[in-house]
Amino acid sequence: MQTKQHSSKKVKSLFLQQDSKKSLILGSIIATLLAIVPFLFTLYESVPNTRVWNTFLFSFDSGAWDSAQYVMWICTGKAVPLMLLIVWFFTNRHWWYHALLVPIVMYIYQIVSLFNDSNQFVDEMQFVYMLPVIAIIIPSIYLIRARIFNKVNNVSKSMEELEDEMKISPKNFWEKVKQYF
Repeated sequence: MQTKQHSSKKVKSLFLQQDSKKSLILGSIIATLLAIVPFLFTLYESVPNTRVWNTFLFSFDSGAWDSAQYVMWICTGKAVPLMLLIVWFFTNRHWWYHALLVPIVMYIYQIVSLFNDSNQFVDEMQFVYMLPVIAIIIPSIYLIRARIFNKVNNVSKSMEELEDEMKISPKNFWEKVKQYF
């Protein structure tokens, strides 16, 4: 009996060590992404101020924009906040984190429309395309909020305890991604 308990503790300890290693690696990746944000904001300066940008990997024609550097300046101005919002979305444990999907979808739409040659104005009409996302997210957040306040009124738990109860804590990154689809 002693050996079973000892071996189960040993196995549990190994899983905790592996989990902490994964957490350390993921935390290091996130910290590195956050640390290079100033570099990413100035990345457009390495693009030439010409209409066509030729590299050994690809050739980029800025089209109606007339300057590849200008297009990349707009792109980095939208991609960097998008990256930060995605990091915030996947690392946030509060009940309202689904509200972050609205600006995430907005930035994705802006980046896609930036590279669409048929669009003359990047940020025009984005609200119309955002309405379905907003129509799903806002009522969902309201229902979660109502559920929390209903429990607060019926139970003697504090707001923090209820938020902890509502937190969804998947074991790994892919389980967190699967939770949303």
